[in-house]
Amino acid sequence: MSSSPLVDLVAPDGARVQISLQGGHLLSWKPAGAPEQLYLSPRSEFTPGKAIRGGVPVCFPQFAERGTLPKHGFARTALWELVSQDQGKDDALAVLRLKDSEATRAIWPHAFELELSVRVSGRTLDIELACEHTGQPDDAPLQFTTALHTYLRVGDLDAVSVEGLAGLRYFDSVKQTEALQRMDLLLTGEKGVLDLDRIYFGVKERPLVVTEDRRQVVFAHQGFDDAVVWNPGPERCAQLADMPAEGWSEMLCVEAANVGRPIELQPGESWVGRQSLQLL
Repeated sequence: MSSSPLVDLVAPDGARVQISLQGGHLLSWKPAGAPEQLYLSPRSEFTPGKAIRGGVPVCFPQFAERGTLPKHGFARTALWELVSQDQGKDDALAVLRLKDSEATRAIWPHAFELELSVRVSGRTLDIELACEHTGQPDDAPLQFTTALHTYLRVGDLDAVSVEGLAGLRYFDSVKQTEALQRMDLLLTGEKGVLDLDRIYFGVKERPLVVTEDRRQVVFAHQGFDDAVVWNPGPERCAQLADMPAEGWSEMLCVEAANVGRPIELQPGESWVGRQSLQLL
């Protein structure tokens, strides 16, 4: 697996997560008394400077290819610092940090500090991302788009639905068109239907519920305006060197995001966003 340092967080009740300092990347989430909830590709290379496929990548300061930076920005390929790791009475918490460097300033000329806090307890996982503009008072404001690119493990895509999106407008990144989601999103597993790449705008704090047979995972967001739902489908998956051919049938990405309207921070200002997952 990863050659970079790993952080193992275990709550008193047995709930656990594993985080790689490469990318500040959450690799695994096992709620108390429950199996693995995240999908991690067995073909992930875990090499320095290369993104890990699966888990929860941190997209920052650019989402996808919507800008001039490398796809999804540089945070997911950078080496983060472990600030603290603690087990409390009911939970376990790790805090990671990423600051600007000569390498980041060469492609994104801003002073910043990112802090990623991961808390696990029982059947709940909280991921909080904070960004502070650490530049001088007369520095230019910084703008960024971001997402917590969560790969949820599924057993049968035919049995999966996503509730909470009805009535929202979305941008279809495959068709390059905008549309309205009229009802809950049902995944049928049919070829062509599953090449799914949508940015839903204005989700804000509306909870999203991913249901697969009797299993339900609730996604709650704070500080994030949008949500992304993605599955590459069989044809696109076959083109991904770090995914097995059938990997698309075992995952669904549901992501807290800020894409439609970038976050803008003046020097000294900060932003915080949180994504909470609860297995019911």
